[in-house]
Amino acid sequence: MLKKQTVWLLTMLSLVVVLSVYYVTAPKEMGDSPAFTTNEKTDKTKEQPSVAVEEAGAKDKPSTAGETGDDLFMALRMKIEDERSRLRDELNAIVASANATAEEKNEALDKIEQLQALSEKEATLETLIKSKGGYEDVLVRADDDQVRVTIRAKESSAKSANEVIHMVKKEIPDAEYVTVEFQPAG
Repeated sequence: MLKKQTVWLLTMLSLVVVLSVYYVTAPKEMGDSPAFTTNEKTDKTKEQPSVAVEEAGAKDKPSTAGETGDDLFMALRMKIEDERSRLRDELNAIVASANATAEEKNEALDKIEQLQALSEKEATLETLIKSKGGYEDVLVRADDDQVRVTIRAKESSAKSANEVIHMVKKEIPDAEYVTVEFQPAG
C-alpha cells in the first residue's frame, strides 16, 4: 500500500513540476491560430451525421487550456490514467472484500473489464487517427456515450473532423456525442 501511495505522490509532484516549468517558460499569447471544435449528436436512425464546425472559445477548451503540444496531451493522459487507476483500485477492493456479495464482485469484475476495453479502444483510435490523418498527436477520451478527440495538427477542416467522427463511430458504435477539437501544432 505504501508503495502505491509513493508512486502516486511522485507522479503528482512530477506533474506539478512539469506544469510549473511550462507555465513559466510558455509564451504569453496563445491566440496565433484558431482551434476548431466539432460537436455532433447522432440520431440512430440517420445514415450520415451532420457536422457543425465552430471556432473553439474558452469554454470549449480542456481544463489545461494554457498548455499546448506535448504538455497538454501528457497532462490529460496522466489525469485520465490517474482517475482510471483510482477506479480500478476501488473495484479491486470490492472484489477482494469479504463483505461484498458475489453479485457485487461480478459487477466490479465486469466494470474492470469494461474499463480495460475502453482504454484499448482509445489507444486503437489514437493510433488509427494519427496514422490516417498524419497528425502530430491525438488524444481520445471516452466517457459513457461521449467521446472527445483532441488533435494537434498544422491544418484543420470540417472534412477531416467528419472523417475522425466516422472513425470513432466505427470503433465505438455506442458513442452518441463525438467532439473533435484541433489544437494548432507548434
